[in-house]
Amino acid sequence: MVKYLIKRSISPILSVLLAFSCLLFACSSSNNKPLLIHFSADSTSIVFENIDRPGLLQLKSMEGQDSILNDLISVLQTPSETDTTIKELPLPGKMLVTDTSIVFTPEQPFLKGNDYLVITYLNARFGTPEQVLKAQLNTAVKPHQMLLTR
Repeated sequence: MVKYLIKRSISPILSVLLAFSCLLFACSSSNNKPLLIHFSADSTSIVFENIDRPGLLQLKSMEGQDSILNDLISVLQTPSETDTTIKELPLPGKMLVTDTSIVFTPEQPFLKGNDYLVITYLNARFGTPEQVLKAQLNTAVKPHQMLLTR
């Protein structure tokens, strides 16, 4: 009788845990490709690819798109070992949202041999499903950072 009661009380708990884990793994970003940040073929712009489809569609439909994109994406020219007179300042430029990517074109062309730090909150998350299960979530969203050399 006791074994029967224990079996009956554990079964609902296991069902809830199974449903919760299925939900977490179904919403997992592990099937998504990582965000790609690279120079275009002619090195005149920076291309952001593999952006979450819902986020990209929302960006395309928003008014005031430029100010939102400037908050989400920053491109900084960084000082190099040879030229320390360059200050790390954001580069002004235009953002173009296409069907599959975002393209940043600077007002002044990228200089050959210089480094550019790209900081973006596109596809940023608080944590993975594994981190949720281990209670290791971050308290803030961490941006993606990439150093590109022209």
